[in-house]
Amino acid sequence: MPSFYEFFAGGGMARAGLGDGWRCLLANDIDAKKAASYAANWGGEHLRVTSVGDLTPADLPARADLAWASFPCQDLSLAGEYAGLKGERSGTFWLFWSLMKALAAEQRAPSAIVLENVCGALTSHGGRDFAAIGAALVDAGYRFGALVADAVRFVPQSRPRLFIVAVGGDHPVPDALALSAPDPLWHPSNLAGAYQKLSRASKDAWIWWNLPAPPPRAAAFADLIEDAPEGVAWHTHAETARLLSLMSAVNRRKVEQAKKLRRRVVGGVYRRTRLDERGNRVQRAEVRFDDIAGCLRTPAGGSSRQSILIVEGSKVRSRLLSAREAARLMGLPESYRLPANYNEAYHLAGDGLAVPVVRFLAEHILEPLLAAGCARDKEAA
Repeated sequence: MPSFYEFFAGGGMARAGLGDGWRCLLANDIDAKKAASYAANWGGEHLRVTSVGDLTPADLPARADLAWASFPCQDLSLAGEYAGLKGERSGTFWLFWSLMKALAAEQRAPSAIVLENVCGALTSHGGRDFAAIGAALVDAGYRFGALVADAVRFVPQSRPRLFIVAVGGDHPVPDALALSAPDPLWHPSNLAGAYQKLSRASKDAWIWWNLPAPPPRAAAFADLIEDAPEGVAWHTHAETARLLSLMSAVNRRKVEQAKKLRRRVVGGVYRRTRLDERGNRVQRAEVRFDDIAGCLRTPAGGSSRQSILIVEGSKVRSRLLSAREAARLMGLPESYRLPANYNEAYHLAGDGLAVPVVRFLAEHILEPLLAAGCARDKEAA
């Protein structure tokens, strides 16, 4: 059974995606509230609630096959004003990396490392942050590649994320896992552009990871919505009217078109600050009726919580997305225990990983990759 360390673990969504066929050796997060959810679902035996910078190799048992790190994304996005890897939050990557180098000095470097973040990591500081991560991996003896996976292929939520997958330089990589050229399905233009800005050493160590196309997504946004949700209430008529009043003419037309369908239509709504025709900053409500939710975001950095709009003929209702609905959009099972507090539960989901994406990567890259190493070791023995 392959083993793993899970850093910046949140509520354990990487663990949920890896599944029961994997053994957790250590989970770490600095946020006590998220750690409480982790313990509620997975137990606290291997959980360390502290900064990754406070961990030492002595805190990490044995030698893990995989280290998973979904390091903070804020400084790689607009919310953090693109401070990049020098920012206070996203800069914690270097604290994690110091720990990995310390493990390597003890001959306990993980065979594989997965780094997950927003796609802004590809272009932050003109691509220099992505190049710095690549250089760090190569300097430590890893080969690596990256891919962009949008959760919308698995769950009805638009959520593209960057996954950097690294493997020890002497670890066998089966031919079926590597391509000779990028696949647009997993290697879009922003990733291809970031690759071009890498150093020669990083390009020499690069792997274009090969994944199959996922099966068609089964669920639509409306399938996950509850008529009687817990923790949130339906808006009053006045509150719904206020939400509609914040819409531009384009978005109001979407609502009118939904009314004409004479059936139940569910849309996701975000409030955003936009410039009006006079250049003034105004709040707008933007709705989409394509059976896909907008990307879940946390309130940090000025992002609003997602609302839903249900149109049934002339009847229009609205409310906040419930915590359980948010968890479903992340692919978490109904058995997953959410915090009782709505804000904490929503924040947990918005900061998390789409579970089916992790499972897909584990099935098609990580597990075959580690199995190849085990097969080699058996032959050597």
